[in-house]
Amino acid sequence: MVHPRRAFGIVAVLVACALLSGGAVRAIGAARETEGKKPSLSLKATPPIAFSPARVRAVAEIRGGPDDYEEFYCPTIEWEWGDGTSSENASDCEPYEAGKSSIRRRFSAEHIYRLPGNFKVLFRIKRKDKAIATTSTNVQVRPGIRDPWSE
Repeated sequence: MVHPRRAFGIVAVLVACALLSGGAVRAIGAARETEGKKPSLSLKATPPIAFSPARVRAVAEIRGGPDDYEEFYCPTIEWEWGDGTSSENASDCEPYEAGKSSIRRRFSAEHIYRLPGNFKVLFRIKRKDKAIATTSTNVQVRPGIRDPWSE
């Protein structure tokens, strides 16, 4: 016959094992869901409202998806500032290796708006000449003290 305290301990261990294995199954399932999903983009401009001349910092982030998402590995990055100017940069990377290569998740750039206006800032991730992901945000630049039209 098993002592009641010992029986309780055995049951507690069995329940804990069942809960942990269920949690492990959920964690594996969540990891598999992430693997198949395309990452998303977010873009933030700081400050979103300023006086000219305005120095604005834009930060784009890749969220979700696997760290080795091939389509986003070693892309060309393009910023369109909404005032007729743009900038682009590309990196020289090692060849892609599944499970080994990691995507870059954060990009930032600064831009100076010399004139007032409402501007749409676009961020693009490109492969060759094809845009594979795009996001945008708005910046409002108001006339500054030295602008002749601010009077």
